[in-house]
Amino acid sequence: MNRPPLLVFTDLDGTLLDHETYCHAPAAPALARLRAAGVPVILASSKTAAEIAPLRAELGLSDHPAIVENGAGVLVPGAGAPADRGLYDDLRAALNRLPEGLRSGFRGFGDCDIAEIVRLTGLPEADAALAALRRFSEPGLWTCDAEGKASFLAALAELGVVAREGGRFLTLSFGGTKAERIAEIAGRYGDPFTVALGDAPNDVEMLERADLGIVIANPHRLPLPPLRGEEAGRILRIAAPGPKGWNEAMERVIRECGL
Repeated sequence: MNRPPLLVFTDLDGTLLDHETYCHAPAAPALARLRAAGVPVILASSKTAAEIAPLRAELGLSDHPAIVENGAGVLVPGAGAPADRGLYDDLRAALNRLPEGLRSGFRGFGDCDIAEIVRLTGLPEADAALAALRRFSEPGLWTCDAEGKASFLAALAELGVVAREGGRFLTLSFGGTKAERIAEIAGRYGDPFTVALGDAPNDVEMLERADLGIVIANPHRLPLPPLRGEEAGRILRIAAPGPKGWNEAMERVIRECGL
């Protein structure tokens, strides 16, 4: 595999995709320039392989891997979504071993029908059905108080389950992060300069792991706190949200890298 001039890792919801409409059209100019320059764009999201495979194809990125379910898994180049359930059944079994007082405070996708996932996500019904095809992780909402949430997370940790806060959901898994996947995938491409873009707490490790991290504004939540490397200029912030901010950020990178 030829070493590209750089490697771009990007979150989806609230970053490459609009938080409300899931549209990526404002990012099209920079995506086209990256494609012309031979720069791989690696999708890195809490979305499932079933969701990412068609989107990756739509964006013309199927020649590259994608990071799925917050880094709990990887979708290989050119592939559709695997048919097996991976570790999902084991994860649900661990969740259901919690005391009822803790378990009842968390409502995951596995507790919902498709109509409820539509209401929670704003996705069309067909897309919500793809979001329900999980293999490695369980997103959901914590519905009780902060003290109960701390006890819930501590009890999960004893079962080997970790939790990450995203733009909308608290997502449970047996581990694996976007940052770990960056290191793994960058090695396959000869360790070029890496750029990561994200907007939410579950993107922080990825942003800090990349050679350049770019925080895209998310008006739907509090700004991320100062990140490691930000004072040194290794992490930048873009004021525009979603794909508009993504395009602005990548046009800047393209210009400064001389692509």
